[in-house]
Amino acid sequence: MDLLPFEAALAGRKVLVTGTTGFTGGWASLWLDLIGVRVAGFSLPPETRPNLFGALALGAVPTTFGDITDLPALTAAVDEFQPELLLHLAAQPLVRKSYREPLRTFEVNAQGTGNVLEVARRCKSVRGVLCITTDKVYRNQEWSWPYRENDELGGKDPYSASKSAAEIVIQSYAASFSWNKGEGPAIATARGGNIVGGGDWSEDRLVPDFVRAVIDNKTLTLRYPDATRPWQHVLALVQGYLMLLAGLVSDDPARFARAWNLGPLDPRQFSVRDVLELMANHWQRPAIDYMDNPVHEAGALALDSSNARNILGWIPPWSTEKVIEETAKWYRGYYAAPESAAAMSRDQINAWRAALR
Repeated sequence: MDLLPFEAALAGRKVLVTGTTGFTGGWASLWLDLIGVRVAGFSLPPETRPNLFGALALGAVPTTFGDITDLPALTAAVDEFQPELLLHLAAQPLVRKSYREPLRTFEVNAQGTGNVLEVARRCKSVRGVLCITTDKVYRNQEWSWPYRENDELGGKDPYSASKSAAEIVIQSYAASFSWNKGEGPAIATARGGNIVGGGDWSEDRLVPDFVRAVIDNKTLTLRYPDATRPWQHVLALVQGYLMLLAGLVSDDPARFARAWNLGPLDPRQFSVRDVLELMANHWQRPAIDYMDNPVHEAGALALDSSNARNILGWIPPWSTEKVIEETAKWYRGYYAAPESAAAMSRDQINAWRAALR
């Protein structure tokens, strides 16, 4: 296989992914495996039926089922695998669930991140850790310009606040245990926007809710139809993650051991309603209802990703329209032939890689 430069820097290395059974974890593990990376996972068992972990047949990736809040179990898994890199994706990622389970959300997202960093610090094989947070770590001012990496952190809902807390934990570990003194690994943080793509069946997310409404012939209930989000394909973020991981094991990890925004480069704003209509253009349009008095969520979010573009050379190749078209195509293909999921996903990864050349 003809590898891209950042892929060649990772091929043959050992990478442990937390959250392997999740949406992003599944796509990241598949891409890493495709380019010859030795991948292992640490994750809760899949939480939805169906789920991407099963659809992609990722059972071939050695995965320890465990909770990142269980420090001894996490320590045992990392010590056994002896990875060079950790990609930390495990999280409680749902805003509305964070209102129902606020303490669990803080435990997983903040304390769990601390556990990952502590285990990495103790394991001498680990050279770099990439922690994934969210665009929602910023104190949302509902202003019209994008957030930069040095803008104030904060959060009203438990999910956003827990991820902001995780960022403080990350900053503390990076400052307290210097990689260039051999006290710990180089640490980077990636803050991504709303992702879409095939294989997400989470609750309270627009595309999975759309898919369930179509498949079950039910009404789709929308929250905040005019809210804008930084929509992007999951492969855009996975590409960025792999580029950062490669940077952390380069000759100049200091260039990469920092916080990075990874938001869409498309200057156009797409609302929840816009994305729904784009999905309907490539599948069918379900009946729609609107929720009364939904819990608080940010109305407008956008990220300034100029550092990732200019320093990393991170330029996702697909337009928003193409992203939604490929997402609808994946779900249509899955429900026509579930056994085709792995091949479809590899084809989409290779199409993405080809577009980067």
